[in-house]
Amino acid sequence: MTKEIATPSRTREIMDKHHLSFKKSLGQNFMLDGNILNKMVDATEVTAEDGVIEVGAGIGALTEKFAKRAKKVVAFEIDQRFIPVLADTLSAYDNIEVRHQDILQADLQELFTTTFKDVRHVIAAGNLPYYVTTPILMGFLERKLPIKSLTVMIQKEVSERLAAVPGTKAYGSLSIAAQYYAETEEIMTVPATVFMPRPNVDSTIIRFRIRNQPAVHVEDERLFFDVIKAAFAQRRKTLSNNLRQWLGKKTVQTDVHEVFHLAGIDGKRRAETLTLAEFATLADVLSNKGL
Repeated sequence: MTKEIATPSRTREIMDKHHLSFKKSLGQNFMLDGNILNKMVDATEVTAEDGVIEVGAGIGALTEKFAKRAKKVVAFEIDQRFIPVLADTLSAYDNIEVRHQDILQADLQELFTTTFKDVRHVIAAGNLPYYVTTPILMGFLERKLPIKSLTVMIQKEVSERLAAVPGTKAYGSLSIAAQYYAETEEIMTVPATVFMPRPNVDSTIIRFRIRNQPAVHVEDERLFFDVIKAAFAQRRKTLSNNLRQWLGKKTVQTDVHEVFHLAGIDGKRRAETLTLAEFATLADVLSNKGL
């Protein structure tokens, strides 16, 4: 029986064996606590009938945990140096496919008609580097892939923004986008001390249960997100000022005061006070005015 990867001694042994070093540019921090990884896998509720998409396999610590529970695992790793390492550390498993590819460039739809055609559900998971956390998360959510959930380990500050509610400093366009597509739940805080090398901040495991339908109905989804972006353009300004500045760049002349009147929203409020439903109403009023 092979020794678990997620331990300080085994991680160092693998790194030394393959003459590897950590790349700061790729945000590489490897987990050294198998119990935390077990809790992360538990949170996904994966079963022997399910498929898993893993983002950033590294040396395979989380990959092997999923391989023991799932039917199939497709692990993406962008760093070429780790491909032969994964072939070594995961050699005992026949239900893993490692792909040397940037997850942001991958055709994930193809997986559902090939590798995952005979699984019950597909879940996505990964320990995400800070510099690409938002693009990866939004890539999964915006593409509306047929996944049941997305469970990731991310920097604590980003997790707080994702789960934030109206009226708080952390609440913003990222919070709204995440909650529009999914139900978010913070599973646990992960201290910096359980990583090699040790990052400067703690992390959080957060789960997104993908909604069958978005949290609110909107006439024009693109416009909905454009309005949110415009509303948060300058957080200290009122909605009216931000919207007026944004609409001033449009060819269509729109009376901002009338827009807020029709939406039943006070234009003197700031974006961070609006709920998803209020943003949806605001966007629909603008959509009905031909924007």
